[in-house]
Amino acid sequence: MTLALNQVNTIFLAVALLVLGTFLVRKSGVLQKFCIPAPVVGGLLFATLATILKATGLLEITLDTSLQSLFMLTFFTTVGLGASFQLIKLGGKLLVIYWLACGFLALAQNAIGVSLASLFGLHPLIGMMAGAVSMEGGHGAATAFGQTIEAMGIPSALSIGIAAATFGLIAGGLVGGPTVKYLITKYNLKPTETKEEETNVEEKVLPITTNNFFIQVLIITFCMALGTYLGGLFTSATGFVLPGYVGAMFVAVIVRNIIDKLNPSTIDMKSINLISDVTLGLFLSMALMSIKLWEVADLALPIFAIVLVQVIFIVLFGISILFRMLGKDYDAAVMVAGFTGHGLGATPNAMANMAAVTERFGPSRKAYLIVPIVGAFLIDVFAMPIIITTLNLFK
Repeated sequence: MTLALNQVNTIFLAVALLVLGTFLVRKSGVLQKFCIPAPVVGGLLFATLATILKATGLLEITLDTSLQSLFMLTFFTTVGLGASFQLIKLGGKLLVIYWLACGFLALAQNAIGVSLASLFGLHPLIGMMAGAVSMEGGHGAATAFGQTIEAMGIPSALSIGIAAATFGLIAGGLVGGPTVKYLITKYNLKPTETKEEETNVEEKVLPITTNNFFIQVLIITFCMALGTYLGGLFTSATGFVLPGYVGAMFVAVIVRNIIDKLNPSTIDMKSINLISDVTLGLFLSMALMSIKLWEVADLALPIFAIVLVQVIFIVLFGISILFRMLGKDYDAAVMVAGFTGHGLGATPNAMANMAAVTERFGPSRKAYLIVPIVGAFLIDVFAMPIIITTLNLFK
């Protein structure tokens, strides 16, 4: 028996699973501790149920996820609009060092993933899905690039990326605190501040009105239209695969910084972030609920092994190299906690790691300025070109 859900029913199901995931996360201390996203919880529950129903021969459910690409494109565009280069000035030299380290990490993660995939006899792009795509990129990038790679004829890329991203999220929450505790104990580090000061980027926050909201929608859709068009032209002219959402994101970065020069008050990040949260939740929920878990059962062990090596590498890199590059002090140690969090999962992981450390040992204003800026926005400026280059090298 087959149950086919149309576009409207699929969207309803995606929203329902997102709401269910949010409820379960709020009720579960474990899910909150590891910063597991609500759409991942709800989507994976449905994917598991669908797998059981199919395996027992009771029911096969098919979904119409045609709107998922639109939500994905919108989300990546909002990420680009958040990347104001004025933020770099606030962080100074340490921000640049941290940013460059994130770029190197993306390169190393892809090298590890591709190398180990070849060792296990898998396609290199399967390894890339357990590299920077799912580690630094998290579930968002894993979903986006998984669909791109599947369209290139490599099955199960999406499911593998989601599995690796989930392993990474959990690992990032587990190893961040112990890593920093080791540094603090070994070097007897103490915070330089006695009272935490909040440092925020000074942006004029406009009220969310209908007119103002549609101005933000106008900017987003302009970046989406121009970015996908230019991305298509670039791919046609060079043969170099550039997904439309990547082109839209980089156009958005350019547009944001042009607007910052001309009229900074035009961009309303409150509205942009609202659109970002909604579209990210919907596209992740639709992606997770439609993955076919039965297709990746045979690859569970190799993917877990690759992620384990990624975890070991980021811990060793954080302790032996990044900590020293950032000044070998308490602030550097806290930034290593953040680096481990978003280097294996997502920015919320980084913030949770740093919160656990600073709550016990003391505040770090520098870490709370630099890590969110790089982890949430600037990291993709380096990571995306590295991922795209790797994709085209092994396509």
